[in-house]
Parts: sequence; C-alpha cells; structure tokens
Amino acid sequence: MVGQDESVVLQGPPVSRFDVAPVQEGVSPRVRAAFRAESRGRFRVNFVQSTESILSGDSGGVTPSEGSLGPGTMRSFGHNTMDAVPRIDHYRNTVPIGAVKAGRPSLAELHDELDKDTFNGFANGERGSIEGNDVVLRVVETSGVIKFGWIKGVLVRCLLNIWGVMLFMRLSWIVGQAGLGYTIGIILMATLVTVITGLSTSAIATNGFVRGGGAYYLISRSLGPEFGGSIGLIFAFANAVAVAMYVVGFAETVSELLSDHSIIIVERTHDIRIIGSLTVVLLLGISAAGMEWETKAQITLLGILLAALGNFFIGTFIPANEDKKSRGFFNYKAAIFIENWGPDFRNGENFFSIFSIFFPAATGILAGANISGDLEDPQSSIPKGTLLAILITTATYLAVAVASAASIVREATGNISDALSFSSNGCKAAACTVGFNFSSCVDNHCQYGLLNNFQVMAMFSGFPPLITAGIFAATLSSALASLVSAPKVFQALCKDNIYTGLQYFAEGYGQRKEPIRGYILTFFIALGFILIGELNTIAPVISNFFLASYALINFSCFHASLAKSPGWRPAFKYYNLWVSLVGAILCCGVMFLINWQAALLTCVVVLSLYIYVTYKKPDVNWGSSTQALTYLNALQHSIRLYGVEDHVKNFRPQCLVLTGSPVTRPALVDLVHSFTKNVGLMICGHVHVGTQRQCLKDMVLNQAKYQKWLIQHKKKAFYSPVCAEQFRQGVLYLIQAAGIGRMKPNTFVIGFQTRWTESDQTSLDDYVSIIHDAFDFQYGVIIVRLREGLDVTQNEVCEAGPAITATSITSIGHNISQDMSSEFQKKQGKGTIDVWWLFDDGGLTLLIPYLLTTKKQWKECKIRVFTGGKINAIDDSKRMMATLLSKFRIDYSDIVIIGDINKKPRPESMKCFDNLVDPYRLHEGNVDAITAEEMKKTEPWKISDDELETFKEKTQRQIRLNELLQEHSLSANLIVVTMPVARKGAVSNALYMAWLEILSKDLPPVLLIRGNQQSVLTFYS
Repeated sequence: MVGQDESVVLQGPPVSRFDVAPVQEGVSPRVRAAFRAESRGRFRVNFVQSTESILSGDSGGVTPSEGSLGPGTMRSFGHNTMDAVPRIDHYRNTVPIGAVKAGRPSLAELHDELDKDTFNGFANGERGSIEGNDVVLRVVETSGVIKFGWIKGVLVRCLLNIWGVMLFMRLSWIVGQAGLGYTIGIILMATLVTVITGLSTSAIATNGFVRGGGAYYLISRSLGPEFGGSIGLIFAFANAVAVAMYVVGFAETVSELLSDHSIIIVERTHDIRIIGSLTVVLLLGISAAGMEWETKAQITLLGILLAALGNFFIGTFIPANEDKKSRGFFNYKAAIFIENWGPDFRNGENFFSIFSIFFPAATGILAGANISGDLEDPQSSIPKGTLLAILITTATYLAVAVASAASIVREATGNISDALSFSSNGCKAAACTVGFNFSSCVDNHCQYGLLNNFQVMAMFSGFPPLITAGIFAATLSSALASLVSAPKVFQALCKDNIYTGLQYFAEGYGQRKEPIRGYILTFFIALGFILIGELNTIAPVISNFFLASYALINFSCFHASLAKSPGWRPAFKYYNLWVSLVGAILCCGVMFLINWQAALLTCVVVLSLYIYVTYKKPDVNWGSSTQALTYLNALQHSIRLYGVEDHVKNFRPQCLVLTGSPVTRPALVDLVHSFTKNVGLMICGHVHVGTQRQCLKDMVLNQAKYQKWLIQHKKKAFYSPVCAEQFRQGVLYLIQAAGIGRMKPNTFVIGFQTRWTESDQTSLDDYVSIIHDAFDFQYGVIIVRLREGLDVTQNEVCEAGPAITATSITSIGHNISQDMSSEFQKKQGKGTIDVWWLFDDGGLTLLIPYLLTTKKQWKECKIRVFTGGKINAIDDSKRMMATLLSKFRIDYSDIVIIGDINKKPRPESMKCFDNLVDPYRLHEGNVDAITAEEMKKTEPWKISDDELETFKEKTQRQIRLNELLQEHSLSANLIVVTMPVARKGAVSNALYMAWLEILSKDLPPVLLIRGNQQSVLTFYS
C-alpha cells in the first residue's frame, strides 16, 4: 500500500476563465510516474492535493469553508458552493486502499431541499462498488514496479516477433520462386494487412485506458464478451503452441549443427525433442524470473539479430571468391537482378502458395499489445511501437529480398570447374555473363542457389556463424515473446470470469501480479506439442488463429465507428471504418489462402466458443460497440416503422401488463409472455403509490433488479415503473406514455381483483375506472383470473393494486405457492382451450388463443369455439362460424353453438348472485323518495334497485354463462370468454365487478377479453 506521502489526486487543466494555482504537496516521483500513463498525450495533469485531503474524501480543488451554509458546502473558486471543479478522480472507478472515492455531489445533493435526506442514485452505467483492477488500485499495488516505454515494451518485441526464421531461411527461396517483382508484391500485400490491423489496433488502444490482456482486452471491450471470450481463448492457445513451433525450429538448427560435427545424442527426432524440452525449461525460468529479466533477454537477442542482419549486408559487398561464385553468389550484378525479377515457379508452387508461406512472417504485430498491462503508457506506446515496427521490418524484408535478387542466381552447382572459358558459346544465363555456366542444373538437381539452398544468407555473409546466431536469436525471441504473451492474455481472460472453470488461473503473484500458473500451463502445452512433434500440421491452424484475432480487431474498429457511439473518441485519428472493414475481409481471405481446411476449423472453433459464451451470458457490461450498434439499429428501425401506417395483417398484441413487481405475479407474466414472445411487445407496469420522494428510492433500486429478473427468467419483456400519489393516476401515466412510436401497447392486461369484496370502496372504484380508462384510450382489455389468485405473496393487497414494496420482496420465497407460480411454465399437454366468442370485438378474443397454440407449452392443446345461436338454426350458425374460422386460417377441433344462452339461470345461481351484491345495494325501495335520492347522492357507487332492474337481462346472462361454462368447459386447460362491457355512468362499479365475478367464478384459468372493436383479423392477402 502506498504511504501517506504518496497518495495523490489528479486535476484536469485549468479553464481560462479561472485562475487555479496548481498545488503539489506530498506527491512522490514514482506515484507521479504511475499516473503518467493515464494522462500523457490527452490531459495536462496537475497534482493538487495532499495526503490528508484525499483520505478525507474532499473534492478536488475544493476545500471546506468556514462559516459555510452546511456541512457539505465547499469553497470553489472562492465561493461557497457544493459544486466541485472538474477533475479526473470523479471519472475513476477505484481509489487507493484506505481512501475514500472523491466524487462530485449528486444531483439530489444539489437540488433537494436542505432538510430532507437525499438518495444517491447511479446513472449512465456508474456503480458504487469498486473494481479491484482499475488504475488507482494498480498504482497502489505496483508503485515500485518498473513499467516499459514504447521502445522496450512494444517496438523491440514486435521487431523480434516479425524478424523470424523466415527472414534468414525462406525469404531467399521465395525470391527464387516468385521473382523479385512478385516478392515485393507479396511483402507489400502482407504489410497492407498488418498496417491496417496496426491502425485499427491504435484506434482502439487510444480510446480509453488500456489494461492487461492485449488482443483479448481490445476485442472484448469493443465487441463484447462473446467475441472477446472466444478469440481470447484461442489467441492464448495459439501463443502457447507457437512457443513449441519456435523452440522446435531452434532445436532443429542445433541438431543440424551437431550432426555436422558428428555429434548425435540419440537419433535426430529424439535429439530435437530433448533439445526443445531443455530450451523451453530455460525460457520458462527466464519468464518466471520477471519481466525485467525477460526484457533484458529480448534486448540481448535483438542485438544479435541486428548484428546478423548487418553481417549479411556487409557480406554482399565483400568481393566473392571463386568458391562463392561456384555456389551462385556474385555480388551486385545488373544481369542477375534482371534475371531474378520475373517468377520461376517450381514444384507446383504459385503466387498464392508462396504468399501463404510468407505471411506468417508478418504476424507478431500484437507482441507489444499483449503485455499492455506492463506498459507505462499503452495509449501512446502501442500505436508508435507497432506501426514503427511494421515500417522497419517491411523495409528490412524488402532490402534483403533486393540484395538476394541482385547478387545470387537461382541455381548453382558448387563446382569451380563450371567456370567459363573465354571461348565458350551459347550460354545466355546471367551467370554466364559473370563467368560461370550452370546450365547442367536444368537436367540435374543442384544444391546451391536461391531455389535449392535455404542457408544462402549464411554462406555469403561476412561471418557465417553470426547468421546462425541470428537464427537462434529469431527463434528464441519469438518463443520467449509467445511464452510471455499467452499467460498474460489468459490471465486477463480468467479475471473477467468469462469461463467460470478457469478462475484458478486468474491469480497473480508478486508486485506485478505475474501469472505464474499461466506460465506453468503454457509450459506444459508447449512441452506437449514439442514431444508430439506434428507441428507441420498444427502450424496453419495457429496462423489462422492469429489471423482471426487480426480480423476481429479490424472488425472491432469498423463496428465501433459504425455504431457512432459518443464514447468512441480515439486519440489516434489515422483510421477509417471502411479501411478497417477491408482489413478484416483481407484477414479472412488470407486465412483461406494459407489453408482453407484450417480456416474452416478456426471459424468452427470461434463460432462454437461464441455460442457457448452467448449461452452462458456472463454478467459483465463493458459498454461494447455491439450494445451501441444495437441501440442505433433499434432507433433507426423505430423511426422507420413510425412512418408506416398500421395494417390489420401486421397487428400484434402489444401488451401493457399491470404486474406490479413481476416477481409477485409470475403466472401473469408467464401467460402473457406465452403469446407475446417473439410476436409482440410486453411491458410490465408497476405503480409506486406515494409522494415522489417516497417512491424515488424504490424505483431506482428496483428498475435494474426487476429487469434483471425478467432477463434471468428469459422473459422478453420490459419493466416500466411509475410514481403517482394515486394508483389510478399512475396507471393512466402508463397507458398514455408506455412505449414509443409504433412500439406502443394496444392491449391492457390486468389480474382479476380476487378480494374485491374485502377491499375498500376506493380500491374497487380504481379497479373499474382503470378498465374504463383503457377503453377510453382504445386499448383492448384482458383480465386474467386464477382460482388461487395471481399474487404469490398471499398478502392483503389486491392483484391489481400497487402490490408489493421493495422490503417485502426479500421474504417472498417463504410465501410462494409453487402451483401458482408455475401454472403456465409447464407444458399443458393434450387438452383444450375453450373460446367463448360471444360477441364480435374485432377478433382479439380469437387471436390470443391462436397465438398460444403456436407456443411449445400450448401446442398440444386444441381450440374449441363456443358461440351463441338460435335453437332452430344451430346448423346454419355452426356452418357460418366454420366458414369464418376457415377464412381466418385458424385450426379448431370443434364448434359448439349454444342455443339456450338466453335461458334463465337456476334459482340457486340467482341466489348466489343476490348474496354477492346485497352488501352493495342501496335498497332505496324500502325508504321514501326523498331519502332515496339522498342515499344515491351520498353513496353513488352502490347498486340501486332501478339499476338492477334495468340491467336484469344482462345480469342473468352473466349468471347463465357461468352455468354453461361449468357445464362445458370445467375440464379445459384455459377458458377465453368475451368480456362484458359496462357503459360509463350507467352501470355502477359494484354491479360491473359482480358481473365479472359471477361470470368467471369456480372455473379453470379464465381470460376475459374484449378488443377495441377494431379488426385484428383479416382473410385478405
């Protein structure tokens, strides 16, 4: 932990209007250096506070004021105010251990009344928790650790990775096969891919602070955990196997040197395995010793490489002796340059096959980015080091190719006797112009020249052993870089817990939090492939893994630019979204050029991991461009949809469901979700009753909690809370304001108020008035009733009411009835959905059950349609209904015409209804007229004798319908009935509730449905 004299607060540059003198107290140089990574190039950083101020949590540039207005009032710019000046600490996610996060005052602290408690909510994705791996905490843990600059950290590593064995042992052969012209084209094509990838990497790396993880971190924070998690795993694996490839290359070279001196340990294959195993143990020791030792080793290897390159170029200017000439080396000759300009493909090779052989040499551009967590200033180091390394290595490859093409012939015998005499005729090859005739190579295989000898650079250099040392340095440096990169990337992946089983490897050790466990795992992977020895088969797959990473980096840059997120503001400006897209396409194309089978395997692996991570849904939110583009697409499509008129063929039930808190009415949520999933909109409305101040805290806390509950239970729905002083008022807010554009609810779903006879009159009036309000705004209305009720908390609050408080949610598990909560989650089996389509409401009563039968829980249920008709015309009515259903293309199992629907109900049913409404009757017939009028005025919600007589037939119809439902549909899985409509001002609320009660009483689950009298079905195409 940093001592008190090293605690620090950062402040942005002073604004010209104010004179803020920078104060530097108690800031140590190494802490100042630790913060330099975050500020360099984009911010001017002034150290403004002492240790005591940061530990006390004071705001930046703000000190307590004597005689201020209150304990929270500060002094800014000489004035008493709670406002804080802009400073970088307000935008951090973490603070040093033992310190309090310095933050700006909340809006509530600035805006609310002084004598009220304030609630500090979080917005824009901010959280109150502290992540343990952010910048400030890292400063505390690693304040004594040396960070690398752009030269040691990026440039050196990229140079060593790109300058590989290809430079010393294959480039001359490529020149012999493809000619210098095509070779330059091949090098420039590979450079084009790496430059575009480098530009994309630079753009992503400068769009915010970069932590450890390299390619995984860049891709995951841009495209999200799905792409990042899939590419991170294969990228770490590719680096681990690459260690084996480079070590085997080193071991083969050593084995050849030993055999040249007649030294054999066992036999060649086992010798390579023994040497390779010892080498990888040595490299593990260097890596585990720490990044400082690894960096020193890399610099030493770079020195050897530079010496080897210089040795080659010096050797091309040393006059060739007869022995070198016999092997094809003649110094720089125009005739040889001209002859080697064009291609001379042999053994079935072509331009693309040669390109696929060369391109792996261009990989390695992410060597610096892979240790981003160990860089002093990743935002500056990665662009400079990566792009400069690409420039230097490209120039080197071109220079070596030109030198080889201008001084070495394609084929040579190695015989000094092939020197031409002055009288020789008929020889037209370039070698003939300089005194040698190698025409015998046309018919016989020769051992020397560009096409036949991979060691031409060593033969013609100034000091051949130095070229061998260069080959050693190239292989070992690449192996060492991969051995460091793989654990770093893998550790970052494990820290994010994308794959829960790999959390063990997230642990770091020492000040740098070195991934020792990752080093050991990489060691065993590399050792295993060294012992297996089938690296020629695995090499194309590894190259494709690297290329897949490059493709996704380019796509990340394109995707982030396309999403037009305000948060996409890279400091590196030299990029273009379409160039990045071309780079991604080129990477994919090169994958298939190198090896199409390996490319297909790579795609399958990436896709499989992507599907796995998508299925697991890791609980992370990195503000990826995928989220930004999803929002942009939704916005654009919503606007486009808004300009299109509604059509009956495209009608979808878009439901506003009055659930309260969704966890308290799971059956209601499940049922509505059954017919809206992938079909229409579903909004779970929740009215918080009380003053704004009382409800605000619950609304803020519950918003994320309930939306997360819906997501976890795979409900494609939105949670929409509102605050109102009266319940009905809140529902009106929802009815009017829920949704946007064409994505607005058209169907209002509410649970039946089971305990309406026990509730007060206000609750009853609110419930019925809400139904009237929904009709007023042209909503269709669905009332859901279960025998047990919908509210699993079994409390005294009615199903439609404001329901549950945030406090009572915590104990909900003790009261849940499993039958109620899972009523509509299980498959319904072979049963029926009985549709009592009594009145034409536009077809909503028929559409909802049809949509239910398209879902897997209800697909085995058959629709039975019931409707009224005359006894003497039952057949005609049945035929007419069958014709209508056929035109609507709705399958049904039976049609039942009820001829005695207007028959009077049984006396016991009538008595039951009378008992139900008796507490709500005025009984004004028992008093005089004046008293009766007075009673109607004082208790307008009660049922008068006149009203009961006026609606006698309608009342009897509801009672009779219940008898018919008991008779025909008692065994149905679900009953759908056309809901009666009460005329406002004519039917009292109590009478209307009695109708709904008696109609749906003692039945299986019932849906009372009434459309808005506009067609939702059509038989026109």
